[in-house]
Amino acid sequence: MIESLAAWLPPLLAAPFIGSFLGVLIQRLPAQRPWLVARSACDACGRSLGVLDLVPVASYLALRGRCRSCGAPIGGFHLAVEILALLVPASAALVEPDVASLWADCLLGWALLALGWIDLRSFLLPDAITLPLIVAGLAATWWLTPEVILDHAIGAIAGYLFFRAVAITYRALRGREGLGAGDAKLLAAAGAWLGWQALPTVVLTAALIGLAGAAVLALRGGRLHGATRLPFGAPLALAAWIVRLLLSS
Repeated sequence: MIESLAAWLPPLLAAPFIGSFLGVLIQRLPAQRPWLVARSACDACGRSLGVLDLVPVASYLALRGRCRSCGAPIGGFHLAVEILALLVPASAALVEPDVASLWADCLLGWALLALGWIDLRSFLLPDAITLPLIVAGLAATWWLTPEVILDHAIGAIAGYLFFRAVAITYRALRGREGLGAGDAKLLAAAGAWLGWQALPTVVLTAALIGLAGAAVLALRGGRLHGATRLPFGAPLALAAWIVRLLLSS
């Protein structure tokens, strides 16, 4: 656990702004819309948002969830992403012993947050996030704990090959897709960050989270059958984050 407040503050202060960026990424990347340079605007009146409209968390609260110009309600999506982004360093700081590991965890947690939310919205796990996350996991391991880099490299390869084998087998038996290539790349990223030894725990935890989500959907009146599409990337992203925290504690 990091006890120095000076070590806590930078990622905590950066988190809401990272969350604001992630909100744009989550909305625009799957739709192949510009997300690096495009200006944000009100969905109702089209007015470009200024600096005072874009302060994470504070702007939403100050404007009481409404557009400054037209008064149209602003959805709580961006606020939710910003708060969850803030929880990433808050939870990582409780288990990580040093600043470098804290920032590495933040990078992983923010990427998993974006991937999980995109998967929930669009059943996609974009290569633009999963592939760099694999590389980042191996780089972080080489930097922080080089003595286990081989375990993590094996984890990346094994994670991808395992899920691809499951997907191919399912398609051969059922005649339809059951597990996307994005899920395999996400498990590869989990292996790169956590090592091959953690993969069974990640998959089991993700399966339990997925079953719990399906149960909640059924209780709320959702109709589930053999062809119902359920996102597995979101449970997998949450499971990878939980296991990462457990391994660091």
